[in-house]
Amino acid sequence: MFVHPWDASLDDAEWQTWIAEGHDFGILSVNGRLGHSPMTVPTHFADDGNQLLIHLARPNPVWNTIEHDPNVTFTVIGDYAFIPGPWRAGPDMPATDGVPTSYYAAVQFTCQAHIVDDPEAKAELLRRQLAHFQPDGDHAPVAVGQAPYGRMLSGIRGLRLEVTDVKAKFKYDDDEPVKHRTAVADRLTARGQGLDAPTAHQQLRRLDRIGPWKP
Repeated sequence: MFVHPWDASLDDAEWQTWIAEGHDFGILSVNGRLGHSPMTVPTHFADDGNQLLIHLARPNPVWNTIEHDPNVTFTVIGDYAFIPGPWRAGPDMPATDGVPTSYYAAVQFTCQAHIVDDPEAKAELLRRQLAHFQPDGDHAPVAVGQAPYGRMLSGIRGLRLEVTDVKAKFKYDDDEPVKHRTAVADRLTARGQGLDAPTAHQQLRRLDRIGPWKP
């Protein structure tokens, strides 16, 4: 993932906070075997310190590839919107000469994948995932040999993705003048489609921290 200096995360806390705010669904990408394309799997994950916790169905064909090469990436994308060309036209140019772009936030984790097959270790992984997704504890106990989860453990395999590198990108025209960024955020709010509102929020949040861009 290419990251311009003005699109880079301002610090680790920025992307960590963004993930913690509910961006917990992404794409697992694994290297394809020789002569085959890479494989991707969309899935939820739970952040567990320096690891991402995932479980997938045992029949998933991704396992053979991971066993062959545990080097994987996991990418989370959100707060995105298409920005029409006229919104980006300069003050002294025709609106139709403006060049459109995409706004988005993305965090890409480079990881070493560790497969979890031990029943108790899988149960612990599921307990940690449920602690994240259902913190109220409104679920049956996850225990080996105990319904309903115990009988299902054999049908899944767990993954602990050990994070070795992180790239974060917040692409919101931060190299443009303050007036331009404010105007685009206002237009996003007014349009109100899809993820326009959270996209405008990210742009204004970055604007508050960065102000005028200084190389």
